Amino acid sequence: MDAVRALGATGVEAQVVTGDGRRLVATAGVADVRTGKPVPAGGYTRVSSVTKTFVATVVLQLAGEGKLSLDDTVERWLPGVIRGNGHDGRAMTVRQLLQHTAGVHDAYPVFGSVEDYRKRRYDRFTDEQVVAEAMRHEPAFRPGEGWLYSNTGYLAISMIIKKVTGRPWHAEVSERISRPLGLRHTLWSGTSLDVPRPRMKGYLVPGPGAAPVDVTRHFDGDAAGGLISTASDVNRFLRALAGGRLLSPALLQQMRRTVPATAFQQVWPGARYGLGIMSRPLTCGGLYWNHGGDDYGYTARTGVTADGRRSVTLFVSGKTADAERMLAREKAAAELVDRALCGGR
Repeated sequence: MDAVRALGATGVEAQVVTGDGRRLVATAGVADVRTGKPVPAGGYTRVSSVTKTFVATVVLQLAGEGKLSLDDTVERWLPGVIRGNGHDGRAMTVRQLLQHTAGVHDAYPVFGSVEDYRKRRYDRFTDEQVVAEAMRHEPAFRPGEGWLYSNTGYLAISMIIKKVTGRPWHAEVSERISRPLGLRHTLWSGTSLDVPRPRMKGYLVPGPGAAPVDVTRHFDGDAAGGLISTASDVNRFLRALAGGRLLSPALLQQMRRTVPATAFQQVWPGARYGLGIMSRPLTCGGLYWNHGGDDYGYTARTGVTADGRRSVTLFVSGKTADAERMLAREKAAAELVDRALCGGR
């Protein structure tokens, strides 16, 4: 944890649930660089792409109920939507969207700089707008012939969930996951710019020697990364998922059928991607299951053992434009997750 903090993080929180159910919590750094207020235990953060695991769980539940099939074409649910410049929803499946093997061009809006953040942080966009923009570009590859992480693909999944259920993705997450598990602090960010308190603020350090810039406030409410949560809630969700409380054994097996996450190998060696979830090898043997999340000023890293008995959630505030330092911090975070899950073995 100290290594993560030393590599430019303004604040860090780690929560570990041990095999016997004990919860261990540690914090470091500050929640607010102006006031020096310490990082709160159990604070809220933007979990960003950890949202994808919640969304994929909803889709798998719908498949288990016979309301859709993972091998349905995208065209069946979104006729004419995934078309243009080589994209063809008739040739790709729901499974491929979930696994990032559909080849959908990623047109997801991101902030390119602090100036860009200040200019566009209040912008809002719909799933339909982003998917339509993606169709103006060529696909990364033909469906099933490669791997490319595509936030836009999960916006198409959001559209499919609404078509199948008549409700938005976040309502299904709340009804199917948050309420049954008692995740009282897992929220859809919706139209709010802010992160509830208690919290760490999100920061970006734009260059060497530059002061951290507060980038906490902005819109981010879609199925690619629109949840806000706490470390305790994320751990509870991951343990329930791995422990079979949310999916049948057959559906969990489907979720865990992986392909190499080729674009992630430099950062996460050995990473493989299933349906909204990744696996990575443990130094003590076997695999752990996880999904990360990266917002402009926040990082979330997670892990759960295959049996759901041990889990860890790590929240980090503060990012830097220094790519080498960020890579070193990723490695330090991965080592922390590995130690927590191996439990000294």
